[in-house]
Amino acid sequence: MKKHLSLAIFILILGSMLIPGTTDSTTGQSVYSIKDHYTKAEYMVPMRDGIKLFTQVYTPKDQTKKYPILLLRTPYSVGNYGQENFKRRLGPAKEYAEEGFIFVYQDVRGKFKSQGEFIVMKPHKTVKTSDRDTDESSDTYDTIEWILKQIPIHNGRVGQWGISYPGWQTVMGMIDAHPALKASSPQASPSDMWIGDDFHHNGAFRLMYTFGWLSRNAAVRSGPGTKGAARFDYGTPDGYSFFLELGPVANVDNRYFHNRVPTWNEYMIHGDYDDYWKKQNVLQYLENIKHPILNVAGWFDAEDFYGPMSIYYTLEKKNPDNKSTLVVGPWRHGGWASMPGDRLGNISFDVKTGEYFRKEIELPFFNFYLKDKGKLDLPEARVFVTGTNKWKSYDLWPPEEAKETNIYLHAGGKLSLERPVHSSNKSNDSFISDPNKPVPFSAEIRTSQGHLWMVEDQRFASRRPDVLVYRSDVLTEDVTIAGPVIASLFVSTTGTDADWIVKLIDVYPGNFPDNKPNPTKTRMGGFQMLVGAEVFRSKYRESYSNPKPLIPGQITKIQYDLRDKCHTFRKGHRIMVQVQSTWFPVIDRNPQKFVDIYHCKPSDFQKAIHRIYRTKDYPSHLKVRIPKNL
Repeated sequence: MKKHLSLAIFILILGSMLIPGTTDSTTGQSVYSIKDHYTKAEYMVPMRDGIKLFTQVYTPKDQTKKYPILLLRTPYSVGNYGQENFKRRLGPAKEYAEEGFIFVYQDVRGKFKSQGEFIVMKPHKTVKTSDRDTDESSDTYDTIEWILKQIPIHNGRVGQWGISYPGWQTVMGMIDAHPALKASSPQASPSDMWIGDDFHHNGAFRLMYTFGWLSRNAAVRSGPGTKGAARFDYGTPDGYSFFLELGPVANVDNRYFHNRVPTWNEYMIHGDYDDYWKKQNVLQYLENIKHPILNVAGWFDAEDFYGPMSIYYTLEKKNPDNKSTLVVGPWRHGGWASMPGDRLGNISFDVKTGEYFRKEIELPFFNFYLKDKGKLDLPEARVFVTGTNKWKSYDLWPPEEAKETNIYLHAGGKLSLERPVHSSNKSNDSFISDPNKPVPFSAEIRTSQGHLWMVEDQRFASRRPDVLVYRSDVLTEDVTIAGPVIASLFVSTTGTDADWIVKLIDVYPGNFPDNKPNPTKTRMGGFQMLVGAEVFRSKYRESYSNPKPLIPGQITKIQYDLRDKCHTFRKGHRIMVQVQSTWFPVIDRNPQKFVDIYHCKPSDFQKAIHRIYRTKDYPSHLKVRIPKNL
């Protein structure tokens, strides 16, 4: 009998050791079990208009103390549906579950198991005509109010965070905020989808991303459920060929969407920056923000970099007393949330920047404001300097003591700090731009833009005849830039419209050693690292709302922001600038004829000769800021 009992005990102990999630199979170390420490519940939370939103709540089983609430609202599915299905991680990072919070996840209106209609970037209502008027701000408020009343062991404080679209949901929660909302961290949030975020940049349509995102996330649904739309089947891995064979973007709905993606059709009739887009601009609503904000961005974010930077700048301007902190690291879109952050593609950053952010910045931020735990000594801006690979703190961003410096384009593909002295308009560089043979955005074969192209080797583009290349002499000392990079081009064309893409590039020495290990087999000697790039559509040079054609042959100034950078070009490297007029299929093709691009015909696409001037009177250049002390 004792023998049988001992055997039973042994089996019981062995079984407990084999419970999924209790032991890491690679390290053998004990893993914190969410199911052992939290109770999960699912609710349909009513909004003020009667629509109910699907909400999951994870509450600590230890109810001897009170906990703050961490809220995430998302259109991408809360996942793990069913009270028996637990998430493997709670909160922004794995440390949060052990730290102890009440975690709330919600499918936003019209998505997955929530009721109602999903409206992409639903505008905020500054004036509500009735008590039943709703927007994302009111839905956030109502959710917090319900949770406070229904979940008993909270401490009365709520924090909200999110990345990308959930980051935008976090920003909307900051507006007309619930009094219990004590800390918000919008991360990679868009602010204006026409000026500089996901769907447009300076009026140029981001074809590849918009097509992929809307086809999956904005398709009409039959009703609430746990599954979203399927990924679009391109029928080929070659996105360049797929979108080129598509022809004008007017063909998309007839060929593929068939009125199942109404937002796409809305975009096609709102080509200019009209009220449709202006109402979505969140920056105009960022007033009276009283609680602390941790705003996060990535230098190499392909989707939303304009957004978090413009949100930070606007918060500082409209809410000067707000405890707002800006953090920018060497990350892809959302890379700080789960990646080590020590490299991106072929570029090494030497330190695990993602881990540093999660443990030393983000968790202390929420602990301090939601739990009164620890000390918080965050600067105004904590940014990572790529090139030298060091974190720096600033009392002001961009750094106040910085010298504005112009880097001029010269004959022979040269870059120099010296202004051109020639006055002849013949001092220009020209190329033929053919929209039927556009410059690819990447050397990779893919149907989605991905992330690594933001630091990709640009040698594939520099060898094309429709890309102008300018480079400095070999640097004799480090050159660091910090803050906005402004491109000023003096151009002319034989057409009546044109796009301009300017790339800022760090050229490695020819003897630079290859990566070890080197899975991509990339030779790093002469590597042309993309530091930053941006596009501008000429017809919007005077007004985003009232486009005007270019006058063929007339010299015209095109000036625009390549967005903030903080990068050191090391001694022995070179600074390079590339100029081109196509960037396909990240950006749709400009016919180079002043037409409604969203309804143009194949015959509207035409070759054009573009010229970049580099004279005393027309000195094309980049304006950068060089800090005195870095």
